[in-house]
Amino acid sequence: MQDKLSRQIAQAMIDGFDKHYRLFRECSASAKRRFEEADWAGGQQAVRDRIQFYDDRVKETLETLHATYRAGELGDEAWQRAKLFYIRLLIDHKQPELAETFFNSVFCRVQHRTYFHNDFIFFRPAISTEFIESEPPTYRCYYPGTAGFHAAVRQVFLDFHWARPFEDLDRDVAFVFRMARMQIAPDGVLPMAQANLQIQILNSAFYRNKGAYVIGKIVNGTDEYPFTVPVLHTEEGKLYLDTILLDVWRIASLFSLSRAYFMVDMPVPSAYVQFLSSLMPGKPRSELYTMLGLGKQGKTMFFRDLFHHLHHSRDEFVVAPGIRGMVMMVFTLPSFPYVFKVIKDVFGASKEVDHATVKRKYQLVRQVDRVGRMADTLEYSYAALPKARFSAALLEELYQQVPSQLEEDGEDLVIKHLYIERRMEPLNLYLDRVDKEGRDDLLDQVVLEYGNAIRQLAIANIFPGDMLWKNFGVARFGRVVFYDYDEIEYMTDCNFRRIPPAPNPEMEMSGEPWYSVGRNDVFPEEFASFLLTSPKIRQAFMKHHADLLDVSFWQEAQQSIRRGEVRDFFPYPEAFRFCSAFGDGR
Repeated sequence: MQDKLSRQIAQAMIDGFDKHYRLFRECSASAKRRFEEADWAGGQQAVRDRIQFYDDRVKETLETLHATYRAGELGDEAWQRAKLFYIRLLIDHKQPELAETFFNSVFCRVQHRTYFHNDFIFFRPAISTEFIESEPPTYRCYYPGTAGFHAAVRQVFLDFHWARPFEDLDRDVAFVFRMARMQIAPDGVLPMAQANLQIQILNSAFYRNKGAYVIGKIVNGTDEYPFTVPVLHTEEGKLYLDTILLDVWRIASLFSLSRAYFMVDMPVPSAYVQFLSSLMPGKPRSELYTMLGLGKQGKTMFFRDLFHHLHHSRDEFVVAPGIRGMVMMVFTLPSFPYVFKVIKDVFGASKEVDHATVKRKYQLVRQVDRVGRMADTLEYSYAALPKARFSAALLEELYQQVPSQLEEDGEDLVIKHLYIERRMEPLNLYLDRVDKEGRDDLLDQVVLEYGNAIRQLAIANIFPGDMLWKNFGVARFGRVVFYDYDEIEYMTDCNFRRIPPAPNPEMEMSGEPWYSVGRNDVFPEEFASFLLTSPKIRQAFMKHHADLLDVSFWQEAQQSIRRGEVRDFFPYPEAFRFCSAFGDGR
């Protein structure tokens, strides 16, 4: 009888997961149709909708378990046996690692968190994801030795069977070879001599914003050359190849957590992650899963990585460097490239938000196209970390700033609600450092990047709210990214205004506003008073971004959004685009 009940519970849980992944895959596969139809708004909505799929299926499965099997009353033995039966159901499963995470999500909502240990959940994977066969296969192979290199590369793109014609595919394939020679063979000779040379292409394109990314590698004997080719629409609705990316770090930047998630049709997601890892060996698999839209799996793998790192390190969690925030308490582990953020119990006096609002703002960031300018966050509930690894100063500050968020459970410090982000150097500290070093060139470049970040966020319908330098970070390769979200608003919800003239000189000099100010009113000309206090920064800002202080820029951006225009965001330099590199031949 006990076995029957446990087997039924296991079956109900795998049924819940299978329904989830079926809907997830249908949504991801339909990205091809949206790309063909140029349905950009529909693509953005699909990204938002897909995020909710997982929690909806977990909720449905929970309701089934409680209503049918009185899950909350089951003893330890029943759950242990249910886990064993569940493992049996995963032996020939195509997404076993995702199904294990789904089991964890359901179980941890049934039982109290003290059950979070190996006997009841999949703290480590039980089923290997190596060599799971996929149909169709994960990647296609092309052999230039048979048809010739140009013909083979041309066929790569035809085999995606897009329902739109190419503007001039032969021309674009020629551009691919010209760009490849410029980047990896400046002597004019591509190293393609092996008889067994092949081109491997992931079977599904990667869809995001207005582009379809073809991802693959050239295998030439023992050498491998990863590449990515973005496919875009002309104004007339035909397709063209925009560039080819061959540098590993540029390909990896496409999978940055500061960008929107991809839509990819994956029968076997682990096989896609394995292929991508071969292209980008330095990219954590947790981030790859997240960028493929599988955020829950990304969270699972991240926490495994964190505990593996804790086991092999000895440094302590400490308060993060930089100016203390008024909403978030931030700490870090110096040997681990992430920061940990907890919402404070009491906010600074100037903040007009509450905990629920802050959580909604962080959720909003996951649902929009972050255009490479907003850091994604991993969100955890009841995260247990070893208390012995917290410095005394950090523990003291945590108990002062966030006591309601803390519990102690044996040797663990449990944080009830925790956000985790990639660590970056705060922009204000970066500016101070390069100024002291006399690096005016870097100061000018990062101020240019800062303004570009604000422009791109605005075009993507995001107003940062608090634009102080301390709320931005400098990522690898000098890219400026926004990471403080408690005051963000949709651009279309803001009222951008000019400050009206003072009725008389006395009122202008009084220091008090002579005009009414609504909750969502924004006066761009005021930005200078709190951003441009340094003469060097002012000079650089005014050189590149003086128009950001004019209300016209913001109002025109709003009008563009309200007209339904979806702008192109290129995650690579303009100079890399074929139209820029090779003139108007396209």
